[in-house]
Amino acid sequence: MTLMNRINFYSINLTNRLTELPDAFYQKVEPQAIDQPEIVSSNKKLAESLGLTEDNLKSEAFLDILACKQLPENACSLATVYSGHQFGQYNPQLGDGRALLIGEIQTANGFTELQLKGSGMTPFSRMGDGRAVLRSTIREYLGQEAMHGLKIPTTRSLAMATSKTPVYRETVETAATLIRTAESFIRFGHFEYFFYTKQTEYLQTLLDFVVDHYYPEMKETATPYADFFLEVVKRTAKLIAAWQAYGFCHGVMNTDNLSILGLTLDYGPFAFMDDFDLGHICNHSDTTGRYAFNQQINIGLWNLNALAHSLSPFIDEENLRFALQQYEPTFHAHYQALMAQKLGLTDWATSDSKAFSQHLGLLLSQLNQQKTDYTLFFRELSKGAMDKNSVIDFTQFKPWLEVYHQHQDDKPMDAMLSVNPKFILRNHLSQQAIDAAKLGDFSVVNDLLKILQSPFDEHNTLDRFAEPPEDKDKHLPISCSS
Repeated sequence: MTLMNRINFYSINLTNRLTELPDAFYQKVEPQAIDQPEIVSSNKKLAESLGLTEDNLKSEAFLDILACKQLPENACSLATVYSGHQFGQYNPQLGDGRALLIGEIQTANGFTELQLKGSGMTPFSRMGDGRAVLRSTIREYLGQEAMHGLKIPTTRSLAMATSKTPVYRETVETAATLIRTAESFIRFGHFEYFFYTKQTEYLQTLLDFVVDHYYPEMKETATPYADFFLEVVKRTAKLIAAWQAYGFCHGVMNTDNLSILGLTLDYGPFAFMDDFDLGHICNHSDTTGRYAFNQQINIGLWNLNALAHSLSPFIDEENLRFALQQYEPTFHAHYQALMAQKLGLTDWATSDSKAFSQHLGLLLSQLNQQKTDYTLFFRELSKGAMDKNSVIDFTQFKPWLEVYHQHQDDKPMDAMLSVNPKFILRNHLSQQAIDAAKLGDFSVVNDLLKILQSPFDEHNTLDRFAEPPEDKDKHLPISCSS
């Protein structure tokens, strides 16, 4: 990777292992350039982890990629086909409608895919223009880093570019692009497509490809496919446990938005909760509340059942059932461990899991009843700030606190501060970044990027981003439109 620092992006060494698969899995597509592109934010920390330099990100070649103008000479841009259950209803063909996989960078930690989003129409655009608008691009760019900063598995993005290309949604907006990264963007829906189209041979080809490249340890077991699925179940359970622990609502948990690697994938109408509300619905389009905060756990299992059905030609029913039965205990163990860390009660949770769980349940019930700011509650608790100067009225929690103090770990504050963020990407902050960006000011985007990458630090000069929203900004409507 040191060689990469001395070459330009036009000749960067990219591979694309997905081209090992037959043409049935993808179609090669040339990106469509945007007008007057400008890189407005770069993720230097991510770039460094991939062996890239700041000069790489400032190069004309890198801008050409983001502008969908010229790809590296050994890139192979392609859109993959998949299907999925959307709001519980099967949609037979979806696919990469505004994103193109252009290749992989190999690092000491393995392969990382580069995906260009907002790159124009593909055969899977479904009458769309294949573009991404500025507002949704900002939300995804920042949302990914917010999750990474909280140590929640996620896709990430190297940079964001704007343009003068008009995009027609409810109003005329402008197009923007991202270079997204992940170990893989393969989804549950990729398997569903080949199952429901009865292309069993290709289904097995995909299964072998995923096991070979992303779960190679399973190749040595007696039941590699079953063991692969079991690991997907566990990763998904742990991912959703982390979402619940940090008050994250995905908004569109369709099977085509679930990662085969347990990553947070596709940032549409997501939200971090302000006031705690178990039934919070972050997606303005989710009229039935299918993807409400308190439904995410069940939907995770529903989606895994859909994946299990698609894998049934190659995994027997007994192994599928066994794997699915591990979902709930895996979720609860991981969630309880995370919440014990957030509360500074790890010793109690270890010694008396049932009592701790009851105490946690009581707290969540009170937070929900009083609609307490979720992030601020835990941050203030971490600082021991439970007097009249606290922004949280802890007198409402007096009986709960009496039990709490009896079981606190020894000197828990530093440990609690390291897992309870001062900053999260609240919707009103995203909107501030979007409003400023529309006027050509990307300083809010870049300030938020800085604090979200280390959300547990103080960042005293940026304290304003830790303040809770005003009541009028707590329920901003967010939809799937992008």
